[in-house]
Amino acid sequence: MDLLESTTLTSLVTDLMRQNKIPGLSIAVIHHDEIASKGYGIASYETNMPCTGDTLFDIASCAKSLTAASVALLVEDKDYPEVQYEAPMSHLLPDDFVMAEKSYTDGDRYGLLCLPVLLLYAIVYPQIANLIINSHDNAFMGPNATHPDNAKSITRNLRNLKPAAPLRSRYLYCNQMYTVATHLVEHKSKKSFSRFLDERIFAPLNMTSTTLQPTSAHAKGWSDRMAKGYIWQNDAWRGFDPQDCPEGQGAGSVISSANDFIKWVKALLYREGPINDRVYQGLTKMRSIVNPNARRLKPHTTPAIYTAGMEMYYYRGNMIIGHDGTIPGFRSRFIFMPDLKFGAVVLGNSAGAGGASTTIIRALMDEILGVSMEQRPLQNPKERKKEYKQKKDLATRLKVHHNDRKEGQPKDQQPGYPREPLESNKTKKTNQPPQGQKKQSKNPVHHEKLPPPPQRTPLEAYVGRFWNAGYRAMIVTIKDDDQLYIDATDRSNGFTMTFEHVKNQTEYIAHVRDVIELEDESVDARFVFENGKVVKIGLDLEPAIREMIWFERDDNGFGVI
Repeated sequence: MDLLESTTLTSLVTDLMRQNKIPGLSIAVIHHDEIASKGYGIASYETNMPCTGDTLFDIASCAKSLTAASVALLVEDKDYPEVQYEAPMSHLLPDDFVMAEKSYTDGDRYGLLCLPVLLLYAIVYPQIANLIINSHDNAFMGPNATHPDNAKSITRNLRNLKPAAPLRSRYLYCNQMYTVATHLVEHKSKKSFSRFLDERIFAPLNMTSTTLQPTSAHAKGWSDRMAKGYIWQNDAWRGFDPQDCPEGQGAGSVISSANDFIKWVKALLYREGPINDRVYQGLTKMRSIVNPNARRLKPHTTPAIYTAGMEMYYYRGNMIIGHDGTIPGFRSRFIFMPDLKFGAVVLGNSAGAGGASTTIIRALMDEILGVSMEQRPLQNPKERKKEYKQKKDLATRLKVHHNDRKEGQPKDQQPGYPREPLESNKTKKTNQPPQGQKKQSKNPVHHEKLPPPPQRTPLEAYVGRFWNAGYRAMIVTIKDDDQLYIDATDRSNGFTMTFEHVKNQTEYIAHVRDVIELEDESVDARFVFENGKVVKIGLDLEPAIREMIWFERDDNGFGVI
């Protein structure tokens, strides 16, 4: 196939890698029955390993389609007659699946969470997992925690996590329901999700270089093919290996290569192996519009509609189905065009590969469609500077680029705990001057920032163990003798918190540092005192629900899983 050998594509890819700081890229394409692949750059600077079509990457949320297919295979399997798209989740997992909103668990037909709510139920109702609950990614405990999460514990913890919006009311991106789906697969099949994937999908499609979790890849002897993830910081690359995330299985945590994952794309195009027409229809039926306001659309592109672990949109009148994946140090994207029997996979090992993969795939589609160079959109591949908090796309520290998923949220308020922002944050909401005042000039006089009010209450009054049923324990300590500190590095999205006093000895800004990306963001924090001692802490850890997560003092450790 000449598609990957053109000088135009090679020039585009090399320019993208240079402009977006991408160490390595791996591309595979299929057109009709012909498959080709090519690697660019470096998979690992430490070993000087080149990137090829066989280089292994963490494909992040590109794995969601595999989870959706696993559920569809259960529905198709006569050994599990109870697993149907109309089956209520509370009937399939009666002891484990309980939502915080009672009507979603056992309410009437229009207030009930059924099987496809996880991935496929929008075949009947448009309320996929993504539509019914916020992410709560900071509630998940990683492998290093005292009580690590797994698919079953993630499912059972749903009862403790408030949904961000009413059922079927809007699109919200969420990952944990994909993990819940894997618990259903494990519970019904009596097999681990890894084994189910191996036996029902990977083996039938001869996907011999795809597995669940990095440790499995190492155990299979694939270490010398695994790309490192990279983050560009302080004018240098910082590399790290893909991380295991059993609590995020189903939403990601699959290791694969471009050459191997294109076999999955081929199966979708040609209904091969486990993908028959009924399974395919279940995976590709349109369920919920991602961007109803059609904001920031690419040229010649319609708004995307979520299916089951994939998105569908039209480009120049042609149906495109696929998904992307985002995790620190790795980006991925796959698409296929059913009518043209064309598909592509792009995998990369830095954040810049996210925007680059979209540009590369658009160029490949234009080539297949015969679009002249004059009619193609101008390439502006350099990623925009982040101007917003990226949504955690996975329980595994995954973040997505879909700005359109960040729409306004309902202003629910928790009784007794007002949700208005702290005074120090109020000015962050707008750049407009107060009514009646003139807009400042472009070169205003810079004033010194006023120091925060002094911390008068002894820090010892704040120290202790605090518990929330959904988020588990937060332990407040004192760092460097003068700063309140929380170490939450045992979570999937590992982070630390330091606190800056704002006012009244009770209102603070918590500076949250991601331990992988070493990026900071600020959230509101409140301390509630009784008898000179903090008894409750409120932390704004989940913006989607528009209220704080409250932790109550639990020094005796009564709050346990």
